[in-house]
Amino acid sequence: MTIFTEQHPGVEQKVPPETSGFTFNHTMLRIKEPQRSLAFYSRVFGMRVLRKLDFPEMQFTLYFLARVDVDETVPEDVGERTMWTFSRRGVLELTHNWGTEDQADFAYHDGNAEPQGFGHICFSVPDLATAIHWLESNEVTFVKRPEEGKMKNVAFVKDPDGYWIEIVEAALMSQMGR
Repeated sequence: MTIFTEQHPGVEQKVPPETSGFTFNHTMLRIKEPQRSLAFYSRVFGMRVLRKLDFPEMQFTLYFLARVDVDETVPEDVGERTMWTFSRRGVLELTHNWGTEDQADFAYHDGNAEPQGFGHICFSVPDLATAIHWLESNEVTFVKRPEEGKMKNVAFVKDPDGYWIEIVEAALMSQMGR
């Protein structure tokens, strides 16, 4: 079977066979207040905590979140669920370093302030207009609405720690960036 993807300078022509089975599993964001962030991602984006891992000796906790289909079977056994969590795609890891919630002036760099680095995560939605209405009804902070700027049909919102989240509808993206 031939795998077609775009070719650009620097892209290997063939996929190294040694990478067979590699899966992009998760992206990690540091959070200040777990309850606030977990409420946001579960309520606004429908994500569920797959696994929570505490590391008392290093004073941090990891929360692994993802969208779970209604008919999907989630392993009840903790070890099996941990393996299942690390085998999935599209997982968001929220890392809480203990004590940050008690520091009034503490904030993580969102990646978009200077100097820029990390940019955003993205959710693809079935209907952008419906999603925008949902985000508005949940009083989510908008960075950019779909009708604003040069890139139409793309929205950006902020999570409780100020990280940007892009919102797109795949059907509206076919003419993007030609």
